[in-house]
Amino acid sequence: MADSSTRSELPRISDDDMLAMNKELERMIEDVESMSAHLTWMAYDMVALRTSPELGVSMQKLKEAYLKCRAAVCGDPDQESQIDKSAETAVTTLSQM
Repeated sequence: MADSSTRSELPRISDDDMLAMNKELERMIEDVESMSAHLTWMAYDMVALRTSPELGVSMQKLKEAYLKCRAAVCGDPDQESQIDKSAETAVTTLSQM
């Protein structure tokens, strides 16, 4: 009998409120799954870089090549000169490691 009196005292939640809570919970779960995947890739990248340091230099060169190509395609000469300067700095810094 104690159960029946406790159940009657609980507030009723409307279907709209329940639907809103379910959608919010689903969104939160998707966000946590996304963070988990991102952290997994970060851990993988860290292990790969520690295993093979030259991989970092190769990745930096690839990134610079991509940025140069993108600047050439988009037709932004200012961006190209900035990329050249940052590429020289980055390669020098990475080679010193």
